Amino acid sequence: MPATHEVTNQVPDLVGHDVAADPPLLESLEREGAGWARDELHEVGRRAGSAEAQEWADAAHRHEPRLRTHDRVGHRVDEVDYDPGYHALLTEAVGRGFAGAPWADDRPGAHVARAAGFLTWSQLEAGHGCPVSMTYAVLPALRAAPELLAAYGPGLTSRVYEPGLRVPTEKRGLLAGMGMTEKQGGSDVRANTTVARPDGETYRLTGHKWFTSAPMCDLFLVLAQAPDGLTCFLVPRVLPDGTRNTFRIQRLKDKLGNRSNASSEPEFDETVAWRVGDEGRGVRTIIEMVACTRLDNALGSAAGMRAAVSRAAHHVRHRAAFGRTLYDQPLMREVLADLACESEAAVTLAMRLAGAQDRSARDPHDAAFRRIGVTLGKYWICKRQTAVVGEALECLGGNGYVEESGMPRLFRESPLNSIWEGSGNVNALDLLRILAREPASLEAWRAEVSGVDDRIDAGRKEVEAELAHADERSARRLTERMAVLLSGALLVRHAPAAVADAYVASRVDGGGGHAFGTLPRGTDVDAVLDRLPVT
Repeated sequence: MPATHEVTNQVPDLVGHDVAADPPLLESLEREGAGWARDELHEVGRRAGSAEAQEWADAAHRHEPRLRTHDRVGHRVDEVDYDPGYHALLTEAVGRGFAGAPWADDRPGAHVARAAGFLTWSQLEAGHGCPVSMTYAVLPALRAAPELLAAYGPGLTSRVYEPGLRVPTEKRGLLAGMGMTEKQGGSDVRANTTVARPDGETYRLTGHKWFTSAPMCDLFLVLAQAPDGLTCFLVPRVLPDGTRNTFRIQRLKDKLGNRSNASSEPEFDETVAWRVGDEGRGVRTIIEMVACTRLDNALGSAAGMRAAVSRAAHHVRHRAAFGRTLYDQPLMREVLADLACESEAAVTLAMRLAGAQDRSARDPHDAAFRRIGVTLGKYWICKRQTAVVGEALECLGGNGYVEESGMPRLFRESPLNSIWEGSGNVNALDLLRILAREPASLEAWRAEVSGVDDRIDAGRKEVEAELAHADERSARRLTERMAVLLSGALLVRHAPAAVADAYVASRVDGGGGHAFGTLPRGTDVDAVLDRLPVT
């Protein structure tokens, strides 16, 4: 029978490319002190763009984690089975040093190199990044318990991924998770009801956790109420004598996205735990951990934006309508340039925060800037992700609404980082606390944004006037404005003039519209589009 039609004007798969071939990312890597990692980053980018790695990512989502509470004869096992693709992704991520490895690397720029790699690799698949990020974050908190750090630090900083529950000190590599929130409190962890009863050199925990992701991690940092108040504890899944610690997984969450990553509700019943830091100082103990996970929220959202914009750019370069490619049509170029501008600002700010993380121990300015910058970046970059991904999806038309395009998965993922590690309100209120308690952080922000552009200076003066009247109702407006001014200042300092002017004119000076594709007249769209990732 004759064919009914020929398949034409369809876009080839985006595969076999270097995800790290991204000008703003490569420039940030050099600028923030990790130029020595450029070749390694390109290796990561080529791996992330390979057909094999993309198949792992797809399989990890098609075959979702499965909970096994009991074995065949009725013993509790509380294990989660994952698709082999998930394990392959983690093997690469841990092996390339995106988990705890930078804490054992004395080279300047080690945390910057890790951030660039994490941002690149996360564009492939975000769910497996959860245990990677948590492992990176727990190490600073363990400094409050030197004996625990000595015991578990080598495994947590290892580049070996070794799945399966065994005695942690007998494994070549470890992953760590967190159990902070409970049903009744959520982000209000001081409302936690899990009880910690002293038992010699250890404690016994009884209670529950409401949102504990990656439950097959080897160790967990959790918060519980000790005799002297809320305290941080380390809970291993397997005890030193080889017996299973009580960690009863009641169910896995049925989440909007991030479905390759299991998120669970565990219950503790006389669960053995070791104290991390002083009793009653739980929140203070985990503060550095929270800063690290919020940095990864910003990096992850920048990755999600860049992945979506890359797919949109690839599509419009190959798809034609009305006699020419979409890429050659002025209005589509306007939309794409606006998306490119927003996502470049996200990459630049996230990598600036990674540089501050790397230098905070030896540079007082970066230490102060990191505290306020991570709060601003986590709030604003994560907030922008859903809008950017949604508009990038629309660039594909109906094709973008189809699962095979990859865009629906990016869209389902897009709200997540704005929720985890403190929602938008939590971060905005945290900014008010920083401004009230840490004047050096405000000075660091002021130094970052001052003297680079008259429009940004005018915005800074407006913020300074508003600080005298800042309250909870205005916290989001203040956080947004400070983040946008910071992003604009970084682009003025480091991006081509066309990109910086497009961002400042549209976001700082009010010359743009509310939707993407409304850059001010006169924007050098061609120069902005030159900054897109190479696909």
